[in-house]
Amino acid sequence: MNSIRVLIADDHALVRGGIRALVEQIKDVLVIGEAGSGREALKLVTELQPNLILLDLTMPEGSGFEVLDHVRLNFPEIRVIVLTVHDAGEYALRAVHMGAAGFLPKSAAITELQEAIQTVMRGKVYISPETPKPLIPDTNSPNKKALLESLSPRQREVLRLIAEGFTTKQTGHMLGISVKTVETHRAQLMERLDIHDVPGLVRFAISVGLIEP
Repeated sequence: MNSIRVLIADDHALVRGGIRALVEQIKDVLVIGEAGSGREALKLVTELQPNLILLDLTMPEGSGFEVLDHVRLNFPEIRVIVLTVHDAGEYALRAVHMGAAGFLPKSAAITELQEAIQTVMRGKVYISPETPKPLIPDTNSPNKKALLESLSPRQREVLRLIAEGFTTKQTGHMLGISVKTVETHRAQLMERLDIHDVPGLVRFAISVGLIEP
């Protein structure tokens, strides 16, 4: 049996070392590279073409979601397991929608990591039992649809970009507005929707069909 070639992408060197030490205990799994940023991960994916990526979502110079999108479009045969401290269900949902084959908290035991790797390499999806299942409301809810329709076109654009994972600075650049204006729109969105955190905005955007799986 050929070894599973693994790339580890995480911006903390100590975390990468710990993950590598665990992975190297698993039979027929070989770590072929490490990346400390989104940009470096994209470069190594192209150069090394691993079978599997263990990916953190929060990295400098390109988020894990950007890496996921690149892999989905250019290397669909590469499997990706998201290893993250973000255990909220909406992050798992979004990661899987963007092509991740697995979602695992960094607190997972080596036995679960091994199970996740074996599962995704069989072509299946693995979501840790520790991950809360996202409660996605009915997309046809008239109350939520009415809330969406009450937003201005600009507010909808800002909501969509936030839900797709773009930073405040990136959102401002894409819409041609200042960071302060984006922050104002975000504050108004949270007040209008009575949602007071970004994961909540992501859930709402998915529930009303503003962002597509």
